[in-house]
Amino acid sequence: MFAIASTTSNSLIITMSDNKDLEWAGESSSSTTNRPIDSSLDYQPPSSLEHGHEKEPTVAVRQDEDESAIVQKGPVFRFFARMFDMGVEARGIERVPEDERDGKHTIGLLLLWWSVNMVVSTVPIGLLAQAYFTLTFQMATTAIVVFTAIGAGCSAFIATLGPKTGLRTMVISRYSMGYVGGSIFALLNIITQLGFSTTAVILGGQTLTNVSNGKLPLEASIVIVGLLALVLCFVGYNAVHQWERYAWILLFIIYCCIWGLAGHRGFDIHAQKPLQDTGKAFAGDFLSFGGIVFSSAAGWAPIAADFNCRLPATIRPAKVFILTWFGLMVPLLFIEIMSAALMTVPAYAAAFEEGDAGGVLSEVFAPWGGGGKFILVILSFSIICNCTPNTYSCALSIQALFPPFQKVPRALWAVLSFVIYTVAAVAGREHFSEVLSNFLAILGYWIAFFIVVVAEEHFIFRRYIIPGGYDLEIYDSIRSLPIGAAGIFSCLCGAGLAVVSMAQTWYIGPLGQVFGEYGGDLGFEMSAATTAIVYPPLRYIEYRYFKR
Repeated sequence: MFAIASTTSNSLIITMSDNKDLEWAGESSSSTTNRPIDSSLDYQPPSSLEHGHEKEPTVAVRQDEDESAIVQKGPVFRFFARMFDMGVEARGIERVPEDERDGKHTIGLLLLWWSVNMVVSTVPIGLLAQAYFTLTFQMATTAIVVFTAIGAGCSAFIATLGPKTGLRTMVISRYSMGYVGGSIFALLNIITQLGFSTTAVILGGQTLTNVSNGKLPLEASIVIVGLLALVLCFVGYNAVHQWERYAWILLFIIYCCIWGLAGHRGFDIHAQKPLQDTGKAFAGDFLSFGGIVFSSAAGWAPIAADFNCRLPATIRPAKVFILTWFGLMVPLLFIEIMSAALMTVPAYAAAFEEGDAGGVLSEVFAPWGGGGKFILVILSFSIICNCTPNTYSCALSIQALFPPFQKVPRALWAVLSFVIYTVAAVAGREHFSEVLSNFLAILGYWIAFFIVVVAEEHFIFRRYIIPGGYDLEIYDSIRSLPIGAAGIFSCLCGAGLAVVSMAQTWYIGPLGQVFGEYGGDLGFEMSAATTAIVYPPLRYIEYRYFKR
């Protein structure tokens, strides 16, 4: 099932490495001469500077393990060899060599993200604007557009690094944070993806239970939805892309139906106006909701490169950025603005008070009787589109934690991830909106400093300071990667300012209290700004001293 493309006429010059396993033991591999990729499509040659173009970071590459070598890398892999022969992806966080890449999933830069976000778990975000933050429909829409554009841009930038390096997102972070710092990011990403999956299967389970009029217990609904999502991510990269390429079509039709049914009931876009706060309290509400919206888009950044690292290195970064940005913007704006509009219908607002987001959707399709219930069943299973990439990347992040974890196939780590988030979803099933609100807000804090250090490393150090840019020979070498002290300290500073600036139901920081009794969440903004200031000078000192 794996498509192998043979690159017979490109300008890649590849060097050989004798045994990368020695690097885990702290030994360096045999001497090599690293040469950069000479690709005018991705990397401008030095002469391009004469025409006003900035020089892109170069990369040095080696002959990486092919799929057959990975299958034989350990006893567990050999035990599952037959499964790999049947199409289950064997490759984990190992770099994808150029001769195993092709452009057949380029459309996935757009359609994958459409399907991933055009799911029922996106609906509650717009509902929170008025239910939790008393924003009018107009102000909710403004926040959704502005903060989604920023968050989608962050994820789109990270996506450009996948084809450029052939590496997964958490491995790319090692070039700024070192191996230890990359492991910290991997741990945070594991928590993030498990959190996304938990909230997703709760909502999918709620919808399925509402359709059955309570006959199917919520616990059982959660397990059913989560189990179906496991199948695709267990198989791997190609299966995920094939499913996500088409899944959005039916879902788009359903959301158009929701717009029509809600319009028939009558929107009242001024309904929330008497309840909206004013002055500093309003600013706090707007910023707090904006942080949640930002996280819903930027939350894909830690996995954005995982789904395009098999694309050719020659694909233009601008193309990757634009397709990814629109892939996130279109479904998120379409659904979040729609759900904010639903709260302007009194019957739907009342349904939210009684049955959360699942209650709103049940009320929307109530006029269609049995047909409406059938559509709700489809919506509940749309969670598969969302949980699949979460679980897939969670498994990759587990492999990135410690070298021994790479000895266990990615597919088995996906099963473990499923077990964890399903148990968590059953435990938190009665508090969905509260869990979603708190989770998304806090998520933005670490996503902000993660994006900043990766971006500054890419645009400053790998472009102008470190000769040769990215040396992909060392992606798994603890001794050769950056020390990571600068990155870790900078992120700790960002996290500290985020705590001071946060505004959650359980804690409001000193800066957050400026906006009134309920505060205003400036966590991700202050986290990003602080890290952006601290990282460059510390990283420069680190590089000058350690030369890596």
